[in-house]
Amino acid sequence: MLILYSFLSKNYLNIPNKFTTFVEKLIIDIFSMNTAVIYARVSSTGDRQTTERQVADLKKYIAINEMELVSVFEEKMSGAKENRPVLTECIEYCITNKIHTLCVSEISRLGRSTKIVVNTLDELTKAGVNVYIQNLPLCTLNEDGQPNPIAKMITAVLSSFAEIERDNIKYRLNSGRELAKAKGVKMGRKVGSVKSKEQKTDEYSNVIKHLKKGQSIRNTAKLCGVSVSTVQRVKKEFGL
Repeated sequence: MLILYSFLSKNYLNIPNKFTTFVEKLIIDIFSMNTAVIYARVSSTGDRQTTERQVADLKKYIAINEMELVSVFEEKMSGAKENRPVLTECIEYCITNKIHTLCVSEISRLGRSTKIVVNTLDELTKAGVNVYIQNLPLCTLNEDGQPNPIAKMITAVLSSFAEIERDNIKYRLNSGRELAKAKGVKMGRKVGSVKSKEQKTDEYSNVIKHLKKGQSIRNTAKLCGVSVSTVQRVKKEFGL
């Protein structure tokens, strides 16, 4: 509808530019009133963890509330990392397309660092994007579009707990590793199990080709039939 109106107004209807801009903005606002996006994340890059349950549960919520699901972003990366390409892409998509609600299964999906979570929620709130956190359940914006002060307080507290839990996990892993070394257990991969750069170039030639053409991580994953985390790994390793 927006494309059709823009074409007619500029070529046939002789409508002033100021009015055209106003109507285009109005059309975008109307169509974004009940739109939803899903962001799902797991920490493991292998097949041990999947985002399937998160996505399925959030789809049920969206259907029950008669919202329009316009996109799903799935990522396999630690929540402690600040640079997460899929999350960044998701946030930009929500803001650019004036998405009404970004749905996540729990606050730790956005990150296990208080700083990351708070900054992400602040950025989305300022852009007028509501964030629905399913396990609470809680929305960061009230029905009138104003920030929910209770949600801000609860998310800050819970993200702090997530950060503490991450630190505890790191402590337990490091402690277990040191104990294994003391017992003479050899750490790391077996000799010969790591692929050379030439082998990876050959194996992921299609991924590299699509990334060089400017395809997004998600589109490249779909076109090549590989996981998003694989594309992220190739992109980082080859500096694409």
